[in-house]
Amino acid sequence: MSGYETATDRGFLLSGREWKIVTGASGLMFLNVLLMFVFAATPLAVVNRYLFAVPILGTIVYGVAIVGGELLAERGIENHNSGLAVAGVAVLQLAFGAFGAGILSYLPRSLQVPALGITAVVVALMTAGIGTYVYARSSTTFDHYGTWANYAFLAGLGAILVGTFFAPVLLVGFVCIFVGFLLRLGWEIWRVRDARVASPALQAIGLYVAVAGVFVHVLQIVVRMLGRR
Repeated sequence: MSGYETATDRGFLLSGREWKIVTGASGLMFLNVLLMFVFAATPLAVVNRYLFAVPILGTIVYGVAIVGGELLAERGIENHNSGLAVAGVAVLQLAFGAFGAGILSYLPRSLQVPALGITAVVVALMTAGIGTYVYARSSTTFDHYGTWANYAFLAGLGAILVGTFFAPVLLVGFVCIFVGFLLRLGWEIWRVRDARVASPALQAIGLYVAVAGVFVHVLQIVVRMLGRR
């Protein structure tokens, strides 16, 4: 039995390394939520409406920004280039911040904080649930979650492309990409559990991206529900 499995068997207690990763990802996510709220009061919030006037265009633009930002951050960390790493994280913060702000902009300012709060609680519970499942199955490999996530993202892109011309299919695209981020979250948690990546900073960024992806999808549901009240 490895040291990581022993830590798991101690009742889900996290190691110092794992706490460092979780703290880093949580800090990035907290900053992103603040940016969503701030950006919602700026012209950046309107960017979504222009981009998603053609749904596949908006999806591609944000997808490229997220993938590109993560790759930049990873390369910066791997090459010990702090400037490149910070630039990558900045791109991620801007992309998720602008996207979240666009979603929030459909609500009056007075409901935006409650929407973010409700979303944060739901996402925290979902993350805790997925994390508990992954850690409880300490002898199970979750590498296939990464593959399934990629398939879900590709299926989502295909559905959104079709939905650009036949709107009812857009819901399928939303569900596929949402599921993709949930699978990615499970995969990232497994990588943290088994220390699949040497750098805690790299794992913190990967975990943050997965949580942020889940967050903006839950936020869309919450905003829609509050908007109907």
